[in-house]
Amino acid sequence: MATGMFEILCAFVVILYLLYYYLTSDFDYWTSCGINGPKPIPFFGNIVDFLMGKKNMGDFYKEIYDRYPKESMVGVFLRGNPVLVIKDPEYIKQVLIKDFTTFADRHSIVYEKAEPMSMHLFRLDAVRWRSLRMRLSSVFTSGKLKDMFHLLLKCSDHFEKYLDEIVSKDSIVECRHLTSKFTIDVIGSCAFGLEMNALKEENNQFQRMGYKIFRFGPKVMIRNVLKDIPWFYKNFGYFFNDHDVTKFMIDITRETIDYRKRNNVRRNDFIDTLIDLKDNPDKLGVTDEFIAAQSFVFFAAGFETSSITMSLAMYELAKNQSIQEKVRKEIKEVLDNVDGVISYDSIKKINYLEKIFQETLRKYPPVTFLIRKPIKNYTFEGTKITLRKGQDVIIPNYAIQHDPNIYPDPEVFDPERFSAENIKQRNPMYYLPFGDGPRNCIGARFAINQIKIGLIKVLMNYKIDVCEMTQIPLIRAPWTNFMFQTTHGIYVKLTKLV
Repeated sequence: MATGMFEILCAFVVILYLLYYYLTSDFDYWTSCGINGPKPIPFFGNIVDFLMGKKNMGDFYKEIYDRYPKESMVGVFLRGNPVLVIKDPEYIKQVLIKDFTTFADRHSIVYEKAEPMSMHLFRLDAVRWRSLRMRLSSVFTSGKLKDMFHLLLKCSDHFEKYLDEIVSKDSIVECRHLTSKFTIDVIGSCAFGLEMNALKEENNQFQRMGYKIFRFGPKVMIRNVLKDIPWFYKNFGYFFNDHDVTKFMIDITRETIDYRKRNNVRRNDFIDTLIDLKDNPDKLGVTDEFIAAQSFVFFAAGFETSSITMSLAMYELAKNQSIQEKVRKEIKEVLDNVDGVISYDSIKKINYLEKIFQETLRKYPPVTFLIRKPIKNYTFEGTKITLRKGQDVIIPNYAIQHDPNIYPDPEVFDPERFSAENIKQRNPMYYLPFGDGPRNCIGARFAINQIKIGLIKVLMNYKIDVCEMTQIPLIRAPWTNFMFQTTHGIYVKLTKLV
């Protein structure tokens, strides 16, 4: 009996040692490359605070960025994986633009069976991404954006009426809840040809699904940890998937496509592009789940990134009354010259609003860091630093956009940072809220239009103020990975202008 227990103990020790060796075998990687970085801890690497729910990854990379001010690159470890954080704009340009064909992949893995909604444009491998991007890009041309502009205006009119209703009841509003209703209705009308009715229904199904996609809890934490073990997640991740979200997106996409085909409806919008993709799949391996995944990412990105950006712009305008008055005056002057009509061309003339939009994204980029990985071994130009195929490269855009050497007093909200003169003096790689290069945000121009129109409707009708519920400063949620989220609702006070 004693011998048996001893053998079990020995086997357990051997297993622990092998696991330890597996998790620490690369810990001398960056030292051997001559790259500085923090010392890793077995089993955790450098991200123990993130894994314990104490710090989000955007703040982790900012801490690394600030700790090594003279380094152009810093080596860190995500558990046992060596990851390179690049700070120098020339290296960033190599990754995003110059050598894009080598860095066309993101970190994300697609799990077709375990997580069907992962088969979307944002996460696809370089080969399928390239073909799909070409097919979907037609939705976001200038001509298409102009064609759908009247739909945007119609949604903004509904938004204006909704504001009139709720402000008469209570002048304190939670911006995220408010703006997500507007962005959902815009996405429904412009992309899907559907009346999503988020502004009419308090407990709207689309809004509930949007919140669920970006919620955090024990199930999500376990799911994120398991994704670091791809073979396990591939086989067992299905049990952690949000099946109701998956079913909802598949059903709504299939029903919309079937309706249009039966009734010969053609709107030349996102859904029509998906219909063409389904009818002419090329080599993309198109299934109902694949088609629904494209609807999913378009809906999710529009729901989260546009609503948070619009909310944070309102938050900063509430804190900076002189900026608010200046942009309201400019909006009025521009619209007075066109009989008060908001048009595709007139919003481009509201220059200070553009600066406010850019400064909001500078201070609060919705995606706080970018990830790329080479599809083959790669040596940075002018160096002996070589990355292995598939090794993650991090571009910490949140940290860069808060670097006081690039943006003095980075916590100050200053739209004049984006005057033509100031933009010209900065390296373009120092401002990356939409990424850059061929794999930048496909829907950036669409998002810009809807956010600006929403802000115009608010500013022309209401004064925005801070209130007792306004969190100053905002506290970023410690549990998030790459998205900008806060621990508290974004509350402001709206007062009807006379």
